[in-house]
Amino acid sequence: MRNKLLLTLIIAVFFIPTISFSQAISEYLILQDIGSYKISKPEKLFPGESPIGGPRTYDSHGIIGATGHFPDHADKTYEVMYLGETDELPSPTVQVTQHAGSESDKWLLHEVEKSFRTYYGIPGDPYAMRVIDGNTIIVYGSAGWAYRWVSGNKVIQISYHDSQMEKPEPLEVVSAYLAKHPSTLTPMTSADLRTDDNKTTWIKDEMDRRLWLCDKWFYQLQLQKAELNKVLRESVDSMNVFLDYREKYYGISATEEKKLLGEYLRANDGTAIKNKLAEYKAWWNENKDKEISL
Repeated sequence: MRNKLLLTLIIAVFFIPTISFSQAISEYLILQDIGSYKISKPEKLFPGESPIGGPRTYDSHGIIGATGHFPDHADKTYEVMYLGETDELPSPTVQVTQHAGSESDKWLLHEVEKSFRTYYGIPGDPYAMRVIDGNTIIVYGSAGWAYRWVSGNKVIQISYHDSQMEKPEPLEVVSAYLAKHPSTLTPMTSADLRTDDNKTTWIKDEMDRRLWLCDKWFYQLQLQKAELNKVLRESVDSMNVFLDYREKYYGISATEEKKLLGEYLRANDGTAIKNKLAEYKAWWNENKDKEISL
């Protein structure tokens, strides 16, 4: 009886975490083949090395990590590849990121489409809106396709490479994930995306977000959760974007202001940088409702 109990405990220790891990992944990923697309399996290619392939999970802000998404919280990303069963089919990678629902997520949609726009916020030529199975999603077609959407606080991307744009789109996979994670994007057409109103809204939101990011970084400094040089570097980066947009759309030269910020940064002068931030915020409050020149 004692040996049986011991065996039961050993099984519980080794198998319950595995089951829980699998269940957690299955909330986000489809862990089976989807039509003509076969889920990749972990394969050990070299002795002593970890297996390659199969579903994986890691701490990451996902596709919006490079947008300046404020990192005061932990997000979890789930990822897997599906292999087309013939060479004529693409092999799409699916990435689902569960965002924490923090204050930073108010910029989620804005940040999701940022990489599909130019530096100055204009939608790129390959950027379009599409409706699939009644869901509005964002797509980008260049050397393959990327499909993106938001589902609550989750961000989903399905993408694949096809330099000649000759392979059929993996719409079976896209439809399956839309059924699992329905899009919560507001209905919009590609024509709507390119209206002056849409461009203006996104541009002003980006200017607003950049100043908001500065405030957030300085607050982290106040809480002693970030080092001074990190705070100043991140803040100056965002201020430079703000100044570039102000120059482009409001006609105010950014050259001298960016030069000053660079000098303050090299001197590690947090007070001067914070004073500049207050100056830009006051200007923005007075001018953000004015028309801009596109």
